Amino acid sequence: MDTRNPGRTMLDIPLRVRVHVETLLAAQNDMGVCDAFEQYAPVGKPDAMNAPHPPKVAGIDSTVPAPAHTVAPAPAASGTSAVTAPFAPNAPGALLQDRLAGWVSDLTTLHELTERLTRTDALPDALQELLRAGSALVGARRGLVVLEPDDGLGPDTTIGLGLARADLGHIETVPRSAMPYGRLLDTAAGLPGGDGEIAQPDLLAEDGLDPRHREVAARLGYAACYALPLATDSAGRLGAAVWLYDEPAEPSERRRHLVGLYCRYATEHLARLLEVERTRACMATMAEELLPSRLPRVAGVRLAARHRTGPRGGGDWYDALPLPDAALGLAVGSVTGSGPSAIAAMGRLRASLRAYAVMEGEDPVAVLSDLELLLRLTEPARSATALFAYCEPALRKITLAGAGHCPPLLIGERRTEFVETSVSAPLGMLACWEAPSVELCAEPGETVLLYTDGLLHRTGDATDRAFARLHSAAAGVPKGLRDDPGAIADHVLRTVLPEGLDAADSEEDVVLLAAHFE
Repeated sequence: MDTRNPGRTMLDIPLRVRVHVETLLAAQNDMGVCDAFEQYAPVGKPDAMNAPHPPKVAGIDSTVPAPAHTVAPAPAASGTSAVTAPFAPNAPGALLQDRLAGWVSDLTTLHELTERLTRTDALPDALQELLRAGSALVGARRGLVVLEPDDGLGPDTTIGLGLARADLGHIETVPRSAMPYGRLLDTAAGLPGGDGEIAQPDLLAEDGLDPRHREVAARLGYAACYALPLATDSAGRLGAAVWLYDEPAEPSERRRHLVGLYCRYATEHLARLLEVERTRACMATMAEELLPSRLPRVAGVRLAARHRTGPRGGGDWYDALPLPDAALGLAVGSVTGSGPSAIAAMGRLRASLRAYAVMEGEDPVAVLSDLELLLRLTEPARSATALFAYCEPALRKITLAGAGHCPPLLIGERRTEFVETSVSAPLGMLACWEAPSVELCAEPGETVLLYTDGLLHRTGDATDRAFARLHSAAAGVPKGLRDDPGAIADHVLRTVLPEGLDAADSEEDVVLLAAHFE
């Protein structure tokens, strides 16, 4: 970094020649750009970098061509011999120009690889991109990355490139201290400022190689390895990356320098994704903890619930609680917004509804009216939808009221229909909420399905088409599954949200609560 001008970055080159990055980028229009890394693949042999100095490395074919990006020598002026021309092949200027072209090529390659890495927004994808780019930089075909953050908060994982899960399992049978990633993760060598790398150019020729490591290397067909820690001063030590060679080999000094620069940048990117992953996991845990850990067992009815939370955490919730006189209260709802504040509001709303349901659950309208008053007084800037049903399992009678919520779905052998509920505003939208309740009687073997609007929104269809899709999915439940509320909920999810949309990350939460009456 140029201390006189922090915005200008300097290449790490000898003091005799210091070239600004801006100058190199301006020169690349004339010199050309190395595009060799565009074609690398996980299991194919990676392309070598287009460098002006082809390294002779054991076990690696020198695929580095002559520097095609170097400007051709200028013709000698009249009266000047070719030997003394300023751009003669052996002149110092030509050598300097070749070196500049090589630095431009290296800089452009690193720029392309880091651009690909920054486009990854999930931790597993970033780890795979790190392995692919590193394999191209060091000239290896396979590799693995072990993620073990030194703060002990996880997540801990191992991902391979060109290695199946069984291959990774074989590698994990080798004593940790005998593997290069183990030495980097368990000693000071892998800390920022440590030794920083482990190269084993000919594993099978090492006298002190662990017997199990020798056996696994022979079985998997690798003969050399090169390992780097994933560690920086700001991120700490996150893990280690190991690349495996099919033949005895080791990367040249130039390749080591480039992959070291790349890994330091990749570590910073991984640290950011790691924080995002931990935040998502924390919010998902909070949301799950605020929902029922198990559903109650009530004679005459069986319950099942399905919950899908978006990556930022949403405010969809459900509840089922036993009430006096062998009754059962069922509720679903959704709080506006997402993130920790929405999750906290959801928890407060659900806890309040439980209290109101115990006191006056036989009157769902009164329960929702009290809930609306509480929401308007305590959180005037937030609105919510809710549906509460008071069930008498012995009579299979249900009394329900909804505040801006989707109508329940009644699923049986002879009918599949939406329950007709009155149109009402969400909680917190009007000065005083009130809507009439609805009564219905379920036949033996019928299931009442309560759900949130996230199920409809995830389809991406218009509202009427989404409702039609939901009705069709419920009507198509196979006969053998109709006695199992969990199987009914799963079938509806997979049918309404096909191709994994039920499990994919989405801005919309999904809640289904199924009550099967016997």
